[in-house]
Amino acid sequence: MKRRKFVHLGAMGIGTLAHWNTSYTAKFKDEKPTWLHQIIRQNDQDFPRYEALRITDQNHPYVGGFRDGDDIPNPQTTGYYVLKVACAIISPESSFYQSTSLVEKGIQATNCLLKMQHADGTIDLLSTNFHSPPDTAFSVEKLSVAYALLQKNNQGERYSSMMQPLETFLKRCGESLVVGGIHTPNHRWVVSGALAKLYQIWPDPRYKARAEQWLQENMDQDPDGQYTEKSAGIYSAIINKALIAVHQAFNKPTLLDVVRKNLEMTLFYVHPNMEVVTDASNRQDKGGVNMFENYYYGYRYLALKDKNPRFAAMCRLIEKAYFPRIGTHIENFLDEPFLWQELPSGDNIPTHYVKSFPYSGLVRIRRENWDATLLVNNPNFLTFHHGNAILQGLRLAASFFGKGQFQSNDIKQVGNTWILQQKLDGPYFQPHTKDQIDPSGDWEKMPRGNRKQSEIQYLETIIKLEETKGGLLVDIDMKGTDGVPVSLELIFRGDGRFEGVIPSGKENNAYLLKEGEGKYSLGEDSIRFGPGRAEHKAIHLRGGLPFAQAPSVYITGYTPFTHQLFIRQ
Repeated sequence: MKRRKFVHLGAMGIGTLAHWNTSYTAKFKDEKPTWLHQIIRQNDQDFPRYEALRITDQNHPYVGGFRDGDDIPNPQTTGYYVLKVACAIISPESSFYQSTSLVEKGIQATNCLLKMQHADGTIDLLSTNFHSPPDTAFSVEKLSVAYALLQKNNQGERYSSMMQPLETFLKRCGESLVVGGIHTPNHRWVVSGALAKLYQIWPDPRYKARAEQWLQENMDQDPDGQYTEKSAGIYSAIINKALIAVHQAFNKPTLLDVVRKNLEMTLFYVHPNMEVVTDASNRQDKGGVNMFENYYYGYRYLALKDKNPRFAAMCRLIEKAYFPRIGTHIENFLDEPFLWQELPSGDNIPTHYVKSFPYSGLVRIRRENWDATLLVNNPNFLTFHHGNAILQGLRLAASFFGKGQFQSNDIKQVGNTWILQQKLDGPYFQPHTKDQIDPSGDWEKMPRGNRKQSEIQYLETIIKLEETKGGLLVDIDMKGTDGVPVSLELIFRGDGRFEGVIPSGKENNAYLLKEGEGKYSLGEDSIRFGPGRAEHKAIHLRGGLPFAQAPSVYITGYTPFTHQLFIRQ
Protein backbone atom coordinates (compact mmCIF):
# COMPACT_ATOMS: atom_id res chain seq x y z
CA MET A 1 0.00 0.00 0.00
CA LYS A 2 1.37 3.40 -0.94
CA ARG A 3 2.17 5.72 1.95
CA ARG A 4 -0.06 8.48 0.60
CA LYS A 5 -3.08 6.15 0.71
CA PHE A 6 -3.04 6.64 4.48
CA VAL A 7 -3.51 10.34 3.84
CA HIS A 8 -6.06 10.01 1.05
CA LEU A 9 -8.31 7.06 1.90
CA GLY A 10 -10.83 9.33 3.51
CA ALA A 11 -10.96 11.56 0.44
CA MET A 12 -13.40 9.27 -1.32
CA GLY A 13 -16.30 9.96 0.99
CA ILE A 14 -19.66 11.06 -0.34
CA GLY A 15 -20.21 14.80 -0.41
CA THR A 16 -21.39 17.40 -2.86
CA LEU A 17 -20.51 20.99 -3.50
CA ALA A 18 -24.16 21.87 -3.15
CA HIS A 19 -23.88 21.13 0.58
CA TRP A 20 -20.74 23.18 1.10
CA ASN A 21 -21.26 26.31 3.12
CA THR A 22 -18.22 28.15 4.47
CA SER A 23 -20.19 30.85 6.19
CA TYR A 24 -19.39 31.03 9.88
CA THR A 25 -22.60 30.40 11.75
CA ALA A 26 -21.28 29.39 15.16
CA LYS A 27 -19.58 31.11 18.04
CA PHE A 28 -15.84 30.46 18.02
CA LYS A 29 -14.96 27.55 20.37
CA ASP A 30 -18.61 26.97 21.28
CA GLU A 31 -20.22 25.35 18.27
CA LYS A 32 -18.91 23.74 15.13
CA PRO A 33 -19.50 25.62 11.87
CA THR A 34 -21.79 24.24 9.17
CA TRP A 35 -18.96 23.12 6.90
CA LEU A 36 -17.52 20.92 9.66
CA HIS A 37 -20.93 19.28 10.12
CA GLN A 38 -20.75 18.30 6.46
CA ILE A 39 -17.28 16.79 6.85
CA ILE A 40 -18.44 14.78 9.89
CA ARG A 41 -21.35 13.38 7.87
CA GLN A 42 -18.99 12.61 5.03
CA ASN A 43 -16.83 10.67 7.47
CA ASP A 44 -19.91 8.65 8.47
CA GLN A 45 -20.61 7.75 4.87
CA ASP A 46 -17.17 6.14 4.49
CA PHE A 47 -17.77 3.33 6.99
CA PRO A 48 -19.74 0.95 4.72
CA ARG A 49 -16.85 1.04 2.24
CA TYR A 50 -14.42 0.00 4.97
CA GLU A 51 -16.53 -3.00 5.94
CA ALA A 52 -15.50 -4.73 2.70
CA LEU A 53 -11.86 -4.42 3.82
CA ARG A 54 -12.35 -5.69 7.38
CA ILE A 55 -10.72 -9.00 8.38
CA THR A 56 -13.47 -10.98 10.14
CA ASP A 57 -11.98 -14.50 10.15
CA GLN A 58 -11.43 -15.25 13.84
CA ASN A 59 -8.49 -17.51 12.95
CA HIS A 60 -6.71 -14.81 10.98
CA PRO A 61 -3.68 -13.35 12.83
CA TYR A 62 -4.90 -9.83 12.01
CA VAL A 63 -8.58 -10.27 12.79
CA GLY A 64 -10.21 -6.89 13.36
CA GLY A 65 -7.70 -5.16 11.08
CA PHE A 66 -8.06 -4.06 7.50
CA ARG A 67 -6.73 -4.98 4.08
CA ASP A 68 -5.80 -2.57 1.33
CA GLY A 69 -7.11 -2.73 -2.24
CA ASP A 70 -4.58 -5.47 -3.03
CA ASP A 71 -5.98 -7.65 -0.21
CA ILE A 72 -2.89 -7.13 1.97
CA PRO A 73 -3.50 -6.55 5.71
CA ASN A 74 -1.64 -3.40 6.65
CA PRO A 75 -1.29 -0.86 9.46
CA GLN A 76 -2.05 2.14 7.22
CA THR A 77 -5.64 1.18 6.36
CA THR A 78 -6.16 -0.17 9.87
CA GLY A 79 -4.84 3.03 11.43
CA TYR A 80 -6.96 5.23 9.24
CA TYR A 81 -10.04 3.26 10.31
CA VAL A 82 -9.15 3.87 13.97
CA LEU A 83 -8.88 7.58 13.20
CA LYS A 84 -12.27 7.65 11.49
CA VAL A 85 -13.88 5.82 14.40
CA ALA A 86 -12.44 8.32 16.88
CA CYS A 87 -13.71 11.28 14.82
CA ALA A 88 -17.20 9.79 14.59
CA ILE A 89 -17.79 8.64 18.14
CA ILE A 90 -16.76 11.97 19.75
CA SER A 91 -18.88 14.13 17.41
CA PRO A 92 -22.52 14.76 18.41
CA GLU A 93 -23.24 15.57 14.76
CA SER A 94 -22.28 12.03 13.71
CA SER A 95 -24.82 9.23 13.38
CA PHE A 96 -22.21 7.08 15.20
CA TYR A 97 -21.85 9.40 18.18
CA GLN A 98 -20.94 7.30 21.25
CA SER A 99 -21.78 4.13 19.29
CA THR A 100 -20.79 1.15 21.42
CA SER A 101 -20.64 -1.16 18.39
CA LEU A 102 -18.30 1.22 16.56
CA VAL A 103 -16.16 1.61 19.67
CA GLU A 104 -15.85 -2.17 19.81
CA LYS A 105 -14.71 -2.30 16.18
CA GLY A 106 -12.25 0.49 16.96
CA ILE A 107 -10.85 -1.55 19.85
CA GLN A 108 -10.42 -4.57 17.60
CA ALA A 109 -8.63 -2.46 14.97
CA THR A 110 -6.39 -0.85 17.60
CA ASN A 111 -5.45 -4.24 19.04
CA CYS A 112 -4.62 -5.34 15.50
CA LEU A 113 -2.30 -2.36 15.14
CA LEU A 114 -0.39 -3.69 18.15
CA LYS A 115 -0.03 -7.05 16.38
CA MET A 116 1.23 -5.32 13.23
CA GLN A 117 3.77 -3.30 15.21
CA HIS A 118 7.30 -4.65 15.60
CA ALA A 119 9.04 -5.01 18.94
CA ASP A 120 11.13 -1.93 18.14
CA GLY A 121 7.95 0.15 17.81
CA THR A 122 8.00 0.52 14.05
CA ILE A 123 5.47 -0.54 11.43
CA ASP A 124 5.92 -1.55 7.80
CA LEU A 125 4.91 0.09 4.55
CA LEU A 126 4.40 -3.25 2.85
CA SER A 127 4.91 -1.93 -0.66
CA THR A 128 8.52 -0.98 0.07
CA ASN A 129 9.70 -0.12 3.64
CA PHE A 130 10.06 -2.48 6.59
CA HIS A 131 10.68 -1.61 10.25
CA SER A 132 10.24 1.95 9.01
CA PRO A 133 10.50 4.92 11.41
CA PRO A 134 9.28 7.38 8.73
CA ASP A 135 6.17 5.36 7.97
CA THR A 136 5.60 4.99 11.69
CA ALA A 137 5.72 8.80 11.88
CA PHE A 138 3.14 9.17 9.10
CA SER A 139 0.75 7.04 11.16
CA VAL A 140 1.56 8.77 14.45
CA GLU A 141 0.79 12.16 12.92
CA LYS A 142 -2.88 11.19 12.60
CA LEU A 143 -3.35 8.63 15.36
CA SER A 144 -1.93 10.92 18.02
CA VAL A 145 -4.71 13.40 17.17
CA ALA A 146 -7.23 10.55 17.34
CA TYR A 147 -5.98 9.78 20.86
CA ALA A 148 -6.19 13.44 21.86
CA LEU A 149 -9.79 13.63 20.65
CA LEU A 150 -10.74 10.54 22.66
CA GLN A 151 -8.95 11.91 25.71
CA LYS A 152 -10.82 15.23 25.55
CA ASN A 153 -14.16 13.47 25.25
CA ASN A 154 -13.65 10.55 27.65
CA GLN A 155 -16.34 11.50 30.13
CA GLY A 156 -17.12 8.59 32.38
CA GLU A 157 -14.20 6.62 30.96
CA ARG A 158 -16.41 5.90 27.95
CA TYR A 159 -13.49 5.43 25.54
CA SER A 160 -10.78 4.14 27.89
CA SER A 161 -10.89 0.61 26.47
CA MET A 162 -9.97 2.00 23.06
CA MET A 163 -7.50 4.54 24.40
CA GLN A 164 -5.45 1.99 26.36
CA PRO A 165 -4.21 -0.07 23.37
CA LEU A 166 -3.86 3.11 21.30
CA GLU A 167 -1.69 4.65 24.04
CA THR A 168 0.47 1.52 24.06
CA PHE A 169 0.81 1.66 20.28
CA LEU A 170 1.71 5.35 20.21
CA LYS A 171 4.24 5.15 23.05
CA ARG A 172 5.94 2.23 21.34
CA CYS A 173 6.02 4.32 18.17
CA GLY A 174 7.62 7.09 20.19
CA GLU A 175 10.40 4.74 21.30
CA SER A 176 11.21 4.06 17.65
CA LEU A 177 11.11 7.72 16.66
CA VAL A 178 13.57 8.90 19.32
CA VAL A 179 16.25 6.63 17.82
CA GLY A 180 15.08 5.76 14.29
CA GLY A 181 16.52 6.90 10.98
CA ILE A 182 15.07 8.26 7.76
CA HIS A 183 15.39 7.85 3.98
CA THR A 184 14.48 11.16 2.38
CA PRO A 185 14.68 14.87 3.22
CA ASN A 186 10.98 15.23 4.08
CA HIS A 187 11.17 12.34 6.57
CA ARG A 188 13.14 14.55 8.98
CA TRP A 189 10.25 16.97 9.27
CA VAL A 190 7.53 14.29 9.30
CA VAL A 191 9.34 12.53 12.17
CA SER A 192 9.75 15.86 13.98
CA GLY A 193 6.05 16.64 13.48
CA ALA A 194 5.06 13.23 14.86
CA LEU A 195 7.31 13.72 17.90
CA ALA A 196 5.70 17.12 18.43
CA LYS A 197 2.24 15.55 18.42
CA LEU A 198 3.34 12.92 20.95
CA TYR A 199 4.97 15.58 23.12
CA GLN A 200 1.70 17.51 23.37
CA ILE A 201 0.08 14.43 24.93
CA TRP A 202 3.03 13.00 26.87
CA PRO A 203 5.75 15.66 27.34
CA ASP A 204 8.67 13.26 27.29
CA PRO A 205 11.83 15.40 26.97
CA ARG A 206 13.32 12.80 24.64
CA TYR A 207 10.66 13.63 22.04
CA LYS A 208 11.65 17.27 22.02
CA ALA A 209 15.38 16.52 22.06
CA ARG A 210 15.09 14.21 19.06
CA ALA A 211 13.02 16.73 17.09
CA GLU A 212 15.58 19.42 17.92
CA GLN A 213 18.31 17.11 16.63
CA TRP A 214 16.62 16.89 13.24
CA LEU A 215 15.84 20.61 13.21
CA GLN A 216 19.54 21.38 13.70
CA GLU A 217 20.05 20.30 10.08
CA ASN A 218 18.19 23.49 9.03
CA MET A 219 15.34 23.73 6.57
CA ASP A 220 16.04 22.58 3.02
CA GLN A 221 14.07 25.37 1.35
CA ASP A 222 15.43 27.09 -1.75
CA PRO A 223 14.96 30.80 -2.57
CA ASP A 224 11.93 29.90 -4.72
CA GLY A 225 10.19 28.58 -1.60
CA GLN A 226 10.38 24.90 -2.53
CA TYR A 227 11.85 21.99 -0.58
CA THR A 228 14.63 19.66 -1.79
CA GLU A 229 12.32 17.04 -3.29
CA LYS A 230 10.29 19.69 -5.16
CA SER A 231 7.30 17.43 -4.59
CA ALA A 232 4.51 19.96 -5.04
CA GLY A 233 1.97 17.18 -5.48
CA ILE A 234 2.66 15.28 -2.26
CA TYR A 235 5.44 16.08 0.16
CA SER A 236 5.55 19.89 0.18
CA ALA A 237 2.08 20.04 1.73
CA ILE A 238 3.01 17.27 4.18
CA ILE A 239 6.12 19.19 5.26
CA ASN A 240 4.07 22.35 5.79
CA LYS A 241 1.68 20.54 8.08
CA ALA A 242 4.52 18.90 10.02
CA LEU A 243 6.28 22.24 10.55
CA ILE A 244 3.08 23.79 11.88
CA ALA A 245 2.85 20.91 14.38
CA VAL A 246 6.46 21.47 15.49
CA HIS A 247 5.74 25.17 16.00
CA GLN A 248 2.60 24.42 18.01
CA ALA A 249 4.44 22.04 20.35
CA PHE A 250 7.82 23.74 20.68
CA ASN A 251 7.13 27.42 19.87
CA LYS A 252 9.14 27.71 16.63
CA PRO A 253 7.67 30.75 14.85
CA THR A 254 10.49 30.83 12.30
CA LEU A 255 9.13 27.56 10.91
CA LEU A 256 5.91 29.37 10.05
CA ASP A 257 7.96 31.70 7.85
CA VAL A 258 9.14 28.63 5.97
CA VAL A 259 5.57 27.46 5.48
CA ARG A 260 4.45 30.93 4.39
CA LYS A 261 7.15 31.04 1.73
CA ASN A 262 6.15 27.68 0.31
CA LEU A 263 2.47 28.57 0.27
CA GLU A 264 3.19 31.88 -1.49
CA MET A 265 5.15 30.03 -4.17
CA THR A 266 2.43 27.44 -4.56
CA LEU A 267 -0.11 30.11 -5.51
CA PHE A 268 1.70 30.10 -8.86
CA TYR A 269 1.53 26.30 -9.18
CA VAL A 270 -2.19 26.19 -9.95
CA HIS A 271 -3.41 24.87 -13.30
CA PRO A 272 -6.75 26.28 -14.52
CA ASN A 273 -8.45 22.94 -13.72
CA MET A 274 -7.07 23.14 -10.16
CA GLU A 275 -4.35 20.54 -10.52
CA VAL A 276 -0.94 21.12 -8.94
CA VAL A 277 2.11 21.65 -11.17
CA THR A 278 4.14 18.50 -10.51
CA ASP A 279 6.54 18.48 -13.46
CA ALA A 280 9.60 19.65 -11.49
CA SER A 281 9.23 17.04 -8.75
CA ASN A 282 11.96 14.48 -8.18
CA ARG A 283 9.63 12.12 -6.30
CA GLN A 284 6.85 9.78 -7.39
CA ASP A 285 4.42 12.60 -8.15
CA LYS A 286 6.59 13.86 -11.05
CA GLY A 287 4.32 14.67 -13.98
CA GLY A 288 1.37 13.11 -12.17
CA VAL A 289 -2.15 14.32 -11.51
CA ASN A 290 -2.36 15.76 -8.00
CA MET A 291 -4.83 18.10 -6.37
CA PHE A 292 -4.63 20.75 -3.65
CA GLU A 293 -6.64 19.20 -0.82
CA ASN A 294 -3.55 18.50 1.31
CA TYR A 295 -2.56 22.17 1.16
CA TYR A 296 -5.87 23.24 2.66
CA TYR A 297 -4.84 22.86 6.30
CA GLY A 298 -1.75 25.03 5.87
CA TYR A 299 -3.54 27.71 3.89
CA ARG A 300 -6.42 27.86 6.39
CA TYR A 301 -4.17 27.90 9.44
CA LEU A 302 -2.10 30.83 8.17
CA ALA A 303 -5.01 32.63 6.53
CA LEU A 304 -6.55 32.84 10.00
CA LYS A 305 -3.36 33.40 11.98
CA ASP A 306 -2.06 36.12 9.63
CA LYS A 307 -5.42 37.39 8.35
CA ASN A 308 -3.93 36.75 4.91
CA PRO A 309 -6.45 37.53 2.14
CA ARG A 310 -4.60 35.60 -0.59
CA PHE A 311 -4.38 32.47 1.52
CA ALA A 312 -8.07 32.87 2.35
CA ALA A 313 -8.86 33.15 -1.36
CA MET A 314 -6.89 29.95 -1.98
CA CYS A 315 -8.89 28.21 0.75
CA ARG A 316 -12.13 29.19 -0.96
CA LEU A 317 -10.84 27.95 -4.29
CA ILE A 318 -9.87 24.60 -2.77
CA GLU A 319 -13.25 24.36 -1.04
CA LYS A 320 -15.05 24.96 -4.31
CA ALA A 321 -13.00 22.39 -6.18
CA TYR A 322 -12.39 19.72 -3.53
CA PHE A 323 -14.93 19.83 -0.74
CA PRO A 324 -15.20 16.03 -0.37
CA ARG A 325 -11.43 15.70 -0.32
CA ILE A 326 -10.50 18.18 2.39
CA GLY A 327 -12.22 15.85 4.87
CA THR A 328 -8.90 13.99 4.99
CA HIS A 329 -7.98 16.53 7.69
CA ILE A 330 -11.11 15.97 9.77
CA GLU A 331 -9.11 15.15 12.89
CA ASN A 332 -7.36 18.55 12.79
CA PHE A 333 -10.61 20.39 12.19
CA LEU A 334 -12.13 18.66 15.23
CA ASP A 335 -9.05 19.11 17.41
CA GLU A 336 -8.31 22.78 16.64
CA PRO A 337 -11.33 25.07 17.17
CA PHE A 338 -9.07 27.91 16.03
CA LEU A 339 -9.77 26.65 12.49
CA TRP A 340 -13.53 27.16 12.95
CA GLN A 341 -13.23 30.93 12.56
CA GLU A 342 -14.55 32.62 9.47
CA LEU A 343 -11.88 33.22 6.86
CA PRO A 344 -10.94 36.84 6.20
CA SER A 345 -12.23 38.36 3.00
CA GLY A 346 -9.85 37.27 0.27
CA ASP A 347 -8.25 38.64 -2.85
CA ASN A 348 -8.11 36.48 -5.93
CA ILE A 349 -5.12 34.23 -6.38
CA PRO A 350 -2.87 35.05 -9.36
CA THR A 351 -4.25 33.88 -12.70
CA HIS A 352 -2.41 36.18 -15.14
CA TYR A 353 1.39 36.10 -14.89
CA VAL A 354 4.77 35.00 -16.14
CA LYS A 355 6.94 33.81 -13.27
CA SER A 356 10.27 32.05 -13.16
CA PHE A 357 11.37 29.61 -10.48
CA PRO A 358 15.05 29.10 -11.32
CA TYR A 359 15.87 26.82 -8.39
CA SER A 360 13.03 24.51 -9.36
CA GLY A 361 13.99 24.68 -13.02
CA LEU A 362 10.70 25.92 -14.42
CA VAL A 363 8.89 28.94 -15.78
CA ARG A 364 5.17 29.36 -15.28
CA ILE A 365 2.96 31.24 -17.73
CA ARG A 366 -0.72 31.61 -16.95
CA ARG A 367 -3.38 33.57 -18.79
CA GLU A 368 -6.66 32.94 -16.97
CA ASN A 369 -8.00 29.73 -18.59
CA TRP A 370 -4.74 28.42 -20.11
CA ASP A 371 -1.28 27.94 -18.74
CA ALA A 372 2.10 26.55 -19.73
CA THR A 373 5.11 25.24 -17.85
CA LEU A 374 8.62 25.42 -19.34
CA LEU A 375 11.09 22.96 -17.83
CA VAL A 376 14.82 22.32 -17.73
CA ASN A 377 16.52 19.02 -16.95
CA ASN A 378 13.41 17.34 -18.23
CA PRO A 379 12.77 15.65 -21.60
CA ASN A 380 9.17 16.90 -21.29
CA PHE A 381 10.30 20.47 -21.75
CA LEU A 382 6.84 22.00 -22.13
CA THR A 383 3.32 21.37 -20.87
CA PHE A 384 0.18 23.26 -21.88
CA HIS A 385 -3.22 23.17 -20.14
CA HIS A 386 -6.45 24.58 -21.48
CA GLY A 387 -9.11 23.54 -19.02
CA ASN A 388 -9.32 19.75 -19.21
CA ALA A 389 -7.53 19.56 -22.57
CA ILE A 390 -3.93 18.89 -21.59
CA LEU A 391 -0.68 18.61 -23.49
CA GLN A 392 1.23 16.82 -20.77
CA GLY A 393 4.56 16.80 -22.58
CA LEU A 394 6.38 18.12 -25.63
CA ARG A 395 9.45 15.99 -26.42
CA LEU A 396 12.06 16.11 -29.18
CA ALA A 397 14.45 13.35 -30.20
CA ALA A 398 17.00 12.62 -32.91
CA SER A 399 18.59 9.26 -33.75
CA PHE A 400 22.03 10.58 -32.88
CA PHE A 401 24.37 7.96 -31.43
CA GLY A 402 21.71 6.71 -29.02
CA LYS A 403 21.70 9.94 -27.01
CA GLY A 404 19.53 12.29 -29.01
CA GLN A 405 16.68 12.88 -26.55
CA PHE A 406 16.54 16.64 -26.12
CA GLN A 407 16.95 18.01 -22.62
CA SER A 408 18.22 21.45 -21.70
CA ASN A 409 20.36 22.12 -18.65
CA ASP A 410 19.23 25.71 -18.36
CA ILE A 411 16.73 28.22 -19.62
CA LYS A 412 17.58 31.79 -20.60
CA GLN A 413 15.31 34.75 -21.09
CA VAL A 414 16.08 37.22 -23.87
CA GLY A 415 13.39 39.86 -24.01
CA ASN A 416 10.10 38.00 -24.26
CA THR A 417 11.76 34.81 -25.49
CA TRP A 418 12.82 31.79 -23.46
CA ILE A 419 15.72 29.77 -24.87
CA LEU A 420 16.54 26.09 -24.27
CA GLN A 421 19.55 24.43 -25.87
CA GLN A 422 21.60 21.27 -26.08
CA LYS A 423 24.92 20.39 -27.72
CA LEU A 424 25.86 16.79 -28.47
CA ASP A 425 28.86 15.13 -30.06
CA GLY A 426 29.32 11.68 -31.48
CA PRO A 427 32.97 10.67 -31.91
CA TYR A 428 34.67 7.55 -33.20
CA PHE A 429 37.87 6.25 -31.56
CA GLN A 430 41.34 5.38 -32.84
CA PRO A 431 43.58 2.45 -31.80
CA HIS A 432 45.52 2.72 -28.59
CA THR A 433 49.20 3.47 -28.85
CA LYS A 434 51.39 0.44 -28.31
CA ASP A 435 52.34 1.38 -24.74
CA GLN A 436 48.63 1.62 -23.77
CA ILE A 437 47.64 -1.86 -24.97
CA ASP A 438 46.87 -4.43 -22.29
CA PRO A 439 48.55 -7.79 -23.08
CA SER A 440 45.39 -9.71 -22.17
CA GLY A 441 43.32 -7.79 -24.73
CA ASP A 442 40.83 -6.92 -22.00
CA TRP A 443 38.66 -4.07 -23.38
CA GLU A 444 37.92 -2.73 -19.90
CA LYS A 445 41.64 -2.29 -19.24
CA MET A 446 42.00 -0.06 -22.32
CA PRO A 447 39.70 2.90 -21.48
CA ARG A 448 38.01 4.55 -24.40
CA GLY A 449 38.77 7.92 -22.85
CA ASN A 450 42.46 7.34 -23.60
CA ARG A 451 41.81 6.84 -27.33
CA LYS A 452 42.09 9.66 -29.82
CA GLN A 453 38.81 10.75 -31.34
CA SER A 454 38.05 11.09 -35.04
CA GLU A 455 35.10 11.64 -37.43
CA ILE A 456 33.40 13.62 -34.66
CA GLN A 457 29.78 14.43 -35.43
CA TYR A 458 27.91 17.29 -33.80
CA LEU A 459 24.30 18.14 -33.18
CA GLU A 460 23.14 21.43 -31.70
CA THR A 461 19.54 22.18 -30.82
CA ILE A 462 18.14 25.57 -29.91
CA ILE A 463 14.49 25.94 -28.94
CA LYS A 464 12.97 29.37 -28.53
CA LEU A 465 9.60 29.78 -26.88
CA GLU A 466 7.53 32.93 -26.82
CA GLU A 467 4.00 33.82 -26.00
CA THR A 468 1.50 34.48 -28.75
CA LYS A 469 -2.21 35.17 -28.66
CA GLY A 470 -3.87 32.31 -26.81
CA GLY A 471 -0.73 30.22 -26.50
CA LEU A 472 2.90 29.75 -27.45
CA LEU A 473 5.21 29.62 -30.45
CA VAL A 474 7.95 26.99 -30.28
CA ASP A 475 10.86 27.63 -32.70
CA ILE A 476 13.07 24.56 -33.16
CA ASP A 477 16.46 24.70 -34.87
CA MET A 478 18.45 21.47 -34.92
CA LYS A 479 21.61 21.39 -37.03
CA GLY A 480 25.11 20.01 -37.29
CA THR A 481 25.28 16.55 -38.81
CA ASP A 482 22.92 16.36 -41.79
CA GLY A 483 20.35 13.68 -42.49
CA VAL A 484 19.64 12.67 -38.88
CA PRO A 485 16.00 11.52 -38.40
CA VAL A 486 14.06 13.74 -35.99
CA SER A 487 10.79 13.15 -34.13
CA LEU A 488 8.82 15.87 -32.35
CA GLU A 489 6.30 14.34 -29.96
CA LEU A 490 3.17 15.95 -28.52
CA ILE A 491 1.80 13.83 -25.66
CA PHE A 492 -1.79 14.47 -24.60
CA ARG A 493 -3.78 13.23 -21.63
CA GLY A 494 -7.15 11.51 -21.54
CA ASP A 495 -9.52 10.03 -24.09
CA GLY A 496 -10.17 13.16 -26.12
CA ARG A 497 -10.88 13.53 -29.81
CA PHE A 498 -8.31 14.40 -32.52
CA GLU A 499 -8.87 16.31 -35.72
CA GLY A 500 -6.45 16.77 -38.62
CA VAL A 501 -4.14 13.83 -37.80
CA ILE A 502 -3.69 10.35 -39.29
CA PRO A 503 -2.74 7.04 -37.61
CA SER A 504 1.01 6.49 -37.48
CA GLY A 505 0.74 2.77 -38.17
CA LYS A 506 3.22 2.18 -35.37
CA GLU A 507 1.26 2.29 -32.11
CA ASN A 508 -2.33 2.51 -31.05
CA ASN A 509 -3.08 6.08 -30.05
CA ALA A 510 -0.08 7.40 -32.02
CA TYR A 511 -0.70 9.79 -34.91
CA LEU A 512 1.13 11.85 -37.50
CA LEU A 513 0.37 15.45 -38.36
CA LYS A 514 1.34 15.59 -42.03
CA GLU A 515 0.33 19.17 -42.73
CA GLY A 516 -1.85 22.00 -41.57
CA GLU A 517 -3.34 22.19 -38.11
CA GLY A 518 -4.28 19.52 -35.58
CA LYS A 519 -6.77 19.77 -32.76
CA TYR A 520 -7.26 17.82 -29.53
CA SER A 521 -10.57 18.23 -27.70
CA LEU A 522 -11.75 16.94 -24.37
CA GLY A 523 -15.24 18.01 -23.43
CA GLU A 524 -15.62 21.69 -24.17
CA ASP A 525 -11.89 22.40 -24.05
CA SER A 526 -9.41 22.05 -26.90
CA ILE A 527 -5.80 22.62 -27.91
CA ARG A 528 -4.77 23.52 -31.47
CA PHE A 529 -1.28 22.77 -32.76
CA GLY A 530 0.69 22.83 -35.98
CA PRO A 531 1.70 23.16 -38.73
CA GLY A 532 2.34 19.53 -39.51
CA ARG A 533 5.24 17.77 -41.21
CA ALA A 534 5.74 14.03 -41.72
CA GLU A 535 8.86 13.20 -43.70
CA HIS A 536 9.17 9.69 -42.24
CA LYS A 537 7.36 7.29 -39.87
CA ALA A 538 10.20 6.61 -37.42
CA ILE A 539 8.43 8.09 -34.44
CA HIS A 540 10.40 6.20 -31.75
CA LEU A 541 14.09 6.72 -32.35
CA ARG A 542 16.99 4.79 -30.89
CA GLY A 543 18.15 6.58 -27.78
CA GLY A 544 14.82 8.34 -27.38
CA LEU A 545 12.29 7.65 -24.67
CA PRO A 546 9.73 4.89 -25.23
CA PHE A 547 6.13 5.53 -26.21
CA ALA A 548 4.33 7.37 -23.42
CA GLN A 549 1.25 5.10 -23.56
CA ALA A 550 -0.90 8.18 -24.08
CA PRO A 551 -2.54 9.85 -27.09
CA SER A 552 0.44 11.25 -29.01
CA VAL A 553 0.99 13.16 -32.23
CA TYR A 554 4.29 13.23 -34.11
CA ILE A 555 5.93 15.68 -36.47
CA THR A 556 8.97 14.18 -38.23
CA GLY A 557 11.84 15.29 -40.43
CA TYR A 558 15.61 15.23 -40.92
CA THR A 559 18.41 17.56 -39.91
CA PRO A 560 18.88 20.37 -40.54
CA PHE A 561 15.46 20.52 -38.87
CA THR A 562 13.86 23.93 -38.56
CA HIS A 563 10.25 24.09 -37.52
CA GLN A 564 7.96 26.61 -35.85
CA LEU A 565 5.14 24.99 -33.90
CA PHE A 566 2.19 26.85 -32.46
CA ILE A 567 0.28 25.54 -29.46
CA ARG A 568 -2.80 27.49 -28.46
CA GLN A 569 -6.23 27.23 -26.96
